[in-house]
Amino acid sequence: MSFCSSSPTPFCYKPTHPNFTSRFRASSDVPDFLSANWLESRRKRPFGPRLSFSAEEAVGHQLDALMFNDQPRQDYGIEVMYRFAGFDPFERSTYFGPFFDLGQFERFRRIFHHSKYRVLLGHRERRILSSLQVEENLYKQRVWILGARPEEEETFQFTMVQRIGGCWDGYWLTESVLHDGDGFTGAVAY
Repeated sequence: MSFCSSSPTPFCYKPTHPNFTSRFRASSDVPDFLSANWLESRRKRPFGPRLSFSAEEAVGHQLDALMFNDQPRQDYGIEVMYRFAGFDPFERSTYFGPFFDLGQFERFRRIFHHSKYRVLLGHRERRILSSLQVEENLYKQRVWILGARPEEEETFQFTMVQRIGGCWDGYWLTESVLHDGDGFTGAVAY
């Protein structure tokens, strides 16, 4: 391979290195560092908040997960709710109303199995009662839930907050899920 100019005085460059062309050819063979099943593993990543979700879609996805709570494994729907939860795991939270230490998933899971919140697990039907965009990054939605057990129906209010800054910038996360009535009259399964 040679490079020649078309000027009046011909100047030609001939490589002195014998493997000049093979060296450039080899550089185009970029090694693939991704595993063969990379795309499949991306599809299997845990379901949770996505930047593309609106606040209403985020609430809908959480309720869908709770409707089929034990699929593909036990309490998977509660795991999805925990991923959407926008509280600091190192501080007490008002996610369910009163201050609770919800940093460990097991504590969060037990609250959902409490009498007023268990209606969400495996519910048969739901209806959006009202939706309100309180501020640009604050959204509230009231949802009526018909549970799987006889005469089990409750109303809940989801408060969604869109984070600004940090690694969750632009994501809608759940600030609270409140029962419309007094959700903790009895002992808490905690």
